Amino acid sequence: MGEQHDHAGHSHSDAVAPVRVPRQEQEDASTEIIEVARGILRLQLPTDFTGLGHVNTYAIEDSRGFTLVDPGLPTDASWEALQVRLRDAGIPLKRVHTTYITHSHPDHFGGAHRLVEECNAEVLTSTMFRKWTDLLDLEETPLEPLDPADATEAGTILDAISNTDEEDMEQQFPGFKAFRNRIREAIADGRIEELSWMKAPRPTIVVNDAEVVRLGDRDWVAVFTPGHTHDHLCMWSPEDGVLLSGDHVLPTITPHIAGFMGGDPLSNYLLNLDKVAALEGITQVLPAHGHPFGNLAGRCQEIKDHHATRLQFLVDAADETGWAAVPKWSESLFSVRSRGPMADSETAAHLEHLRLAGKAERRPTEDGFEYRVEH
Repeated sequence: MGEQHDHAGHSHSDAVAPVRVPRQEQEDASTEIIEVARGILRLQLPTDFTGLGHVNTYAIEDSRGFTLVDPGLPTDASWEALQVRLRDAGIPLKRVHTTYITHSHPDHFGGAHRLVEECNAEVLTSTMFRKWTDLLDLEETPLEPLDPADATEAGTILDAISNTDEEDMEQQFPGFKAFRNRIREAIADGRIEELSWMKAPRPTIVVNDAEVVRLGDRDWVAVFTPGHTHDHLCMWSPEDGVLLSGDHVLPTITPHIAGFMGGDPLSNYLLNLDKVAALEGITQVLPAHGHPFGNLAGRCQEIKDHHATRLQFLVDAADETGWAAVPKWSESLFSVRSRGPMADSETAAHLEHLRLAGKAERRPTEDGFEYRVEH
């Protein structure tokens, strides 16, 4: 599961650079409690999830207590670390009234169920937050009907999978069935010991794009930013110029774009980079991994340039590669050390982006699909 939900592209640059530059996001978790903005403390939790060293859990204080943002992995070690950090910050567990989860990856939602159990915390997410068990159908049960809040999100993977048979699903979401089967096999083989890693808490507060949320005794604006995941949600405080960016914008790595989500997730992601870059008055970005940074627009442009370069790599390899499956195309983007399911997923996202732009073709094979890119 960890490999499949890597935040990755963590090693994208090593495909073109001879020396691997250390990344902020891979640093070990610090035990230091830092006030990164007015009334917001950073509590770093350790994680060995997908090559990252930590996740930033932010504690936002208000008159009722605290909201915790992205409370870490669903492991005993992470939960113990969170309790130690809260103690060091002088925050009694009983004062945590809400947990805000930026998106449905286990290193972000994993600790939420314990906060619900221990202090009856509310769970705040976007309207599109869903259990991965629902998406993967791991228990061999049908999906629940869509929530009314989801009904307005036409064309999403959630809507499509819940109303599509296996054959059609594989056409619309290349590689999704194989991904789901790999997870099932890992569970059967004991490589994923706890199915809880695949389970997310049920939200009690869901918000739409541009909805105003009261956190830390001030207004935050919900900024829906699908791309890294289908349900990613940032929060923006116009009063303070602070953006809680989750994994949408990170300081030194490029967030992974999953190619099995159907449609054009890369295009969605790039459009949502423009969306946050256009926010007025942002002076401080608080990411889920790495350190706070400014110049949001500049960082968004760097990430866009990165993806433009990788698209060009595929175009440059077109004549030599011809018709080929995704793993072969992945060789044009990733070093040997970095190749695997996550690299293939990211490569598929770029190939689908080119195909939907009329710059590549796709044809079915016994094992999936092959692509040919126009030079």
